[in-house]
Amino acid sequence: MSSERPLESKTGGRAATTGVIPGDFAISVGNPGTPLTDGWTWTLLTEVARLETGHTPSRKHPEYWGGDVPWIGIRDATGNHGQKIFETAQYTNELGIRNSSARILPPNTVCLSRTASVGYVVVMGVPMATSQDFVNWVCGSKLDYRFLKYILLGERNSFLRFASGTTHQTIYFPEVKAFHAALPDIGIQRRVADVLSALDERITLLRETNATLEAIAQAMFNSWFVDFDPVRAKMEGRAPEGMDEATAALFPDRFEVSNAIPFGWRRTSVGESFILTMGQSPPGDTYNEIGNGLPFYQGRTDFGFRFPTKRIYCAAPTRIAEIGDTLVSVRAPVGDVNMAIERCCVGRGVAAVRHPDGYRGFVFHAMRGLHQRFETFDSEGTVFGSISKKDFAALPVIAPPQSLMAAFDDVSAPIDARIVENEEQVRTLTVLRDTLLPRLISGQLRLPTTSEEATP
Repeated sequence: MSSERPLESKTGGRAATTGVIPGDFAISVGNPGTPLTDGWTWTLLTEVARLETGHTPSRKHPEYWGGDVPWIGIRDATGNHGQKIFETAQYTNELGIRNSSARILPPNTVCLSRTASVGYVVVMGVPMATSQDFVNWVCGSKLDYRFLKYILLGERNSFLRFASGTTHQTIYFPEVKAFHAALPDIGIQRRVADVLSALDERITLLRETNATLEAIAQAMFNSWFVDFDPVRAKMEGRAPEGMDEATAALFPDRFEVSNAIPFGWRRTSVGESFILTMGQSPPGDTYNEIGNGLPFYQGRTDFGFRFPTKRIYCAAPTRIAEIGDTLVSVRAPVGDVNMAIERCCVGRGVAAVRHPDGYRGFVFHAMRGLHQRFETFDSEGTVFGSISKKDFAALPVIAPPQSLMAAFDDVSAPIDARIVENEEQVRTLTVLRDTLLPRLISGQLRLPTTSEEATP
């Protein structure tokens, strides 16, 4: 007989706690008994959703890994917070599932990270399993999975109150089993979810558009300054593709014999070609959240998609990045690249890079092209990766003629402008969503009654 367990398993552990820890809006450990809007009730979550946990198949058995079962780990959650995901960084298989306590759960299962990095939320887009770092809910007919997702997103600041532990903060199962949610009927849940989902879908579309635009600009940079496609075309007697005659004329028709770069170009370094400003953190008492001073970016956690998100301000900035400067994270991890959309203060986790004569698009994509170089420093730190100013300045780059850098900026500038416009829309929509979310999930803001609901 096989020693493998069947695919079915149950969530065990201690019983639900009898204590009460109120959340901020719509989740509580235990029933807080606080008044709710008419028609909303505090409902034990396990009465309307099946609670599931996960497990990690043994790493000692490589045959348990690799396959067709997506397996959600913490990195998947931190990198896709609030999103529905269809792929994961690691995959297991049926053998791994059968020989562990992991479960394959259905699409639309809502997952909450409960330990180490507490409070990240993702939704399964296809059948998946998770690690034991998650609690998962398979919603029944009385709970819209999207409404549950938004409740969990809105309550993120509450989760550390629900957690305990000395090494890692963890929300333990007695507390999870006692989760109560403020719920209206399913019709209202769906309408609230529809409103918030429409905003999220628009935000996602704008970000996907920006990712495409950025890929186009990077591909053009690589063609011109990494693969030297226009030079190779001219050597073969062809007209370079995708550019006008004036731009094509800026490229030479041969390579330097000694170092295999286009004729007249130079190999140089970041420190020789660019102005490099390493960040420095001002005194803590100069920070504020009321807009006094310049936006302050301490590290990569402040970064948005392409332009940093405002987290804090500094009233006495020490190291300043100007509009259009390329910002690079220099600590934990090394090499995340963004662009300053406004004048800002940079802390010691960030460096600002600019060309003495501008060429912001060229600098930005040149720094993105150094990602493999940055990765070597990211893995060398004893506690976390970092790169010094000396090492950063020594990184190799290509120095084409300034006329070509200017030509690249002329072509990439409209792409940058579109990205800026889209990102500003993202910010506006994000503020709107974040303003509406707590009021909608708590019933403080009531949506207009539909004609069907108004009919007796």
